[in-house]
Amino acid sequence: MHINLPTWLTLFRVALLPVMVVVFYWQFPGHNITAAIVFILAAITDWLDGYLARRLNQTSAFGAFLDPVADKLMVAVTLFLLVEAHRGGWPGIVMAVTAAIIVGREISVSALREWMAEIGMRAAVKVAFVGKLKTAMQMVALVVLIVQHEKSAEALRLYHIGEGLLVIAGVLTIWSGFYYLRAAWPMMRGEPPHRDGVETDSTSHSTNA
Repeated sequence: MHINLPTWLTLFRVALLPVMVVVFYWQFPGHNITAAIVFILAAITDWLDGYLARRLNQTSAFGAFLDPVADKLMVAVTLFLLVEAHRGGWPGIVMAVTAAIIVGREISVSALREWMAEIGMRAAVKVAFVGKLKTAMQMVALVVLIVQHEKSAEALRLYHIGEGLLVIAGVLTIWSGFYYLRAAWPMMRGEPPHRDGVETDSTSHSTNA
């Protein structure tokens, strides 16, 4: 099997995950900032592999499968790290509940897409703007939360900013989840598909939703 450049970038993103975990827990000066840089690099490859796949016309079945897996892993692993690092009290509860909402939504939408693909209607649940907005808010929130140092007053303020952004991302997560469920609901009821407001662009290698 030939692996093209976009897919190599996706594989690189997966390889960055254990690096981020090690850096996150390795208590050297500036480890949080370094972990955030690794996360940002992974996020950049997420955008870049989709751009190159379209620009170079190098889409592939393996790349289409691997790209959303890498995206979900990147977000889920980062959320687990942050939940573990901020256990206890209301901040920990808010973090855990928001993480559960985000991860649960990703699993649900992935299952929904798989079912829609089985019945030949995957185009009805293509990525929508609200899904892209959710992803962008998620990335910013996670970077802020990775960077924060909880031991100082300045860091606590930064943490609360990141926490607020993550809650907003959680709300957008629920909104976008209902968006995709609404698009698929007619097929679940055995009715003709309702496509109003559903984006049907199928050229993207990246599937951030």
